[in-house]
Amino acid sequence: MSVTSDLMELREDAIRKHYPAANTMLEGFDHTPRVASAAEPATQTRSSGIGTRRRFRSTTPGLVTRSTARPEGVHLLDRIAGADGEDPLTSPAQAAVMHGLRRALGIALAMGKAFSDATGLADLKRTNLQGSLGADRKAEFSALLEGEALAVGYVFANATAFLLAAQASEVTVDVGEVQEVLTDNAQLALHGALWELDQKLALHASNEPRLVATVLAFAEQLMERIALRGQNGARTGAFTSANWRVEADDLTIRGFTPATKAKSTTLTMQFKKPHQVVGNHIAKYQAMRLAKMLMAYDFERRLNPFAELGGFIFTFMGDGAPGTGKTTLIQMMAGMIHEYCQNAGYTFRYQNFGIDNIDSYQGKSGQNAKAFVNNVLDPSVIGFGTIDDIDQIAGRRGDRQSSAGQQEVTAVFMEAFAGANTVVRGNCTFGMFSNFPENVDDALRQRAGARFLVDGPQTREDYIDILALLMGRKHDIPLGDHELYAAQQIQKAVAASFESHNRPKEPGLMEVFDRVSSQIGALDTIAKMGTYLKAIQEADPRFTGRAIKNITDAVKVRAMDFELPDEWMEQPDLFLFKPYDEKAAMIEELRRPITTQMVIQEINRYADSEFRYADKSDEVAIEAMVRDMGRQEEAKRRYLEGKG
Repeated sequence: MSVTSDLMELREDAIRKHYPAANTMLEGFDHTPRVASAAEPATQTRSSGIGTRRRFRSTTPGLVTRSTARPEGVHLLDRIAGADGEDPLTSPAQAAVMHGLRRALGIALAMGKAFSDATGLADLKRTNLQGSLGADRKAEFSALLEGEALAVGYVFANATAFLLAAQASEVTVDVGEVQEVLTDNAQLALHGALWELDQKLALHASNEPRLVATVLAFAEQLMERIALRGQNGARTGAFTSANWRVEADDLTIRGFTPATKAKSTTLTMQFKKPHQVVGNHIAKYQAMRLAKMLMAYDFERRLNPFAELGGFIFTFMGDGAPGTGKTTLIQMMAGMIHEYCQNAGYTFRYQNFGIDNIDSYQGKSGQNAKAFVNNVLDPSVIGFGTIDDIDQIAGRRGDRQSSAGQQEVTAVFMEAFAGANTVVRGNCTFGMFSNFPENVDDALRQRAGARFLVDGPQTREDYIDILALLMGRKHDIPLGDHELYAAQQIQKAVAASFESHNRPKEPGLMEVFDRVSSQIGALDTIAKMGTYLKAIQEADPRFTGRAIKNITDAVKVRAMDFELPDEWMEQPDLFLFKPYDEKAAMIEELRRPITTQMVIQEINRYADSEFRYADKSDEVAIEAMVRDMGRQEEAKRRYLEGKG
């Protein structure tokens, strides 16, 4: 594999070189627990005379805090072989666990060697063996040993979970907290981990399914514990700042981040073609362009030229009345991406976050939301995540009618879509859809960088087209004087739709626009447009700096308002498989100049949507207050009648 700026290769020969040491650890070693205590009396010992009597506690001053645990023999291969009871032969599942653990140990030890070479720890080790390590270097030496131990321990757990994922079943095991996390040096860290794994297997691995489940659960707990230690661990920068690739296993090591396999989701939805989406011209056009934008993602560089040049839509909000075509739009966009990915051989992952992901257990809803986001963000896939009816799923902050689970989901989505740690690579997009976007938390709604108004069929031609489409072909009714789907020709329809935003549509915004225009004239300079934006903010305080960012992003999208040729998708060698820099240059050549008309249209489009949401939200609040007042008046009348 070629080494890129993002990935370095962990060579196969470097991994296999550590197999003998890995075999030795799996066959057996003695370990004295430093932190944890044995969960069962030791039944496998290497030395004679080790009994099962209680641990001796020293009464000598100064020795009370020292561990007096006796060393215990750890024989993992024997432990794994005994998981199926009486069968003397090793089963395929047992062999898979054995080979997976050996492979994980080899990868971890190779990672430790790479860490030592990169940080100078290898030289310090040699100097220390010679007895010539100066006192001024001992603190650095200890810190680097701790960093190596954390890296090796995490990679062992990460690789184990990754390599044995295919062996997982529906059986789950709660192994409890991992305690024997040692950071003195890499070998002791592995010995502690394997000793505790042996303890967990003795307690839980009563059969083969539980054997695999125990190993996987232990690996997950060990990763979580080491990752927490690694946040404050000394000298781990060489591990966290570099990304490593194990080509034979399709494993990518990215610091203290769990590795996942790039698997496609099985799509069973009924895909729609663009002409089957009637009306919704701008939304349909942007969805079609976004589907092609995603395909420009470069898996080697792990970056999309559109994300670097500007114009990539990471999050968008699709809103409209019930029955206007939001689901059809999702089916069209998912179908296009799925077809493009199949043609290019890319992995496509689609996932929807629905109301069934809200859980009554505290914290579980937030975990579900985080898992959904991470699955779609996976940089090894092309991802499309949808959140349908987001007004029911994500609660408004401060709303007493929102459940704790809905509040958790809101917090996760806000951090994921525009948080301090958000990285937009350009391999995925998130679509939030709602019939009532005014009920979505203001801050979360403003994290939608683009607005897709899904207003359904509008013209006479649209209604003829949708009637003919839904009627199908099993009838003899003549079409009449109409050119079927001519009104759905996207370029012509979109041009007309954009021009309609030269003036605002919402009454409140129209008043602001007319007043500013009469005072300063045509909005043909940055200063005049800024004056218009300030006037909008005075009319609606929720129109903040984030709104300006969303508008400028939308303008950059308009600058990229060109259609990537269909043949680029059909013949991947023409574009998709080219090097990143060449793809970026091809896109740069197609970029359109930004005009004042584009900026005015995008300001009006975005502000119209915010005024529309605010008006609806205010109207709903007023209606609720009127109902409450009416109930109070009626209650007061009945009360007085009862007293009289």
